[in-house]
Amino acid sequence: MENAACPQGDAQLVADIQRGDTAAEAALYNKYSSRVYYLALAELRSREKAEDVRSETFLRILQSIRAGRLRSAEALPSFVLSTTHNIVRELRRDERRIEPLADRDPEDDWKPVDSHVQQAIEKVIRRLKPRERAFLRMYYYDELPNEEIAERLGIREERLRLIKSRALKRFREIYQRI
Repeated sequence: MENAACPQGDAQLVADIQRGDTAAEAALYNKYSSRVYYLALAELRSREKAEDVRSETFLRILQSIRAGRLRSAEALPSFVLSTTHNIVRELRRDERRIEPLADRDPEDDWKPVDSHVQQAIEKVIRRLKPRERAFLRMYYYDELPNEEIAERLGIREERLRLIKSRALKRFREIYQRI
């Protein structure tokens, strides 16, 4: 990244963006844009997808900076890269979910769950705490991005891993007791 070794410049950019300076937003884009694009291009091998990743990356970065979620300006270069990697992973995950209907075996669409298992799962879900239920529904059923789940639950995105592991642990413990 250009000027990545210049945290003073990044600190000023972050401060200016938090004050609503659109010129600072443009400077941030100019500073990191090509790196984000080429990283996405190398991963996805598609100019259109790389451009989409670049747009989404800067949208999320600017939202995070404006909301004060960037822990330190010195972390800006790694925050840009990690955000880019996360968006590339999300895009790949979404692509894997989409498969042509002609390629699907109709028999795979309907495999009934044993009624005892279904009843046990329903009991477990009822015994979970409301926040755990909400998280598991949004994560596994709605397949929402972590940022949106955190926003809906009113927590910091960094806490999602902890909530996920606790909810799954509690789910397993309750399921084993039933």
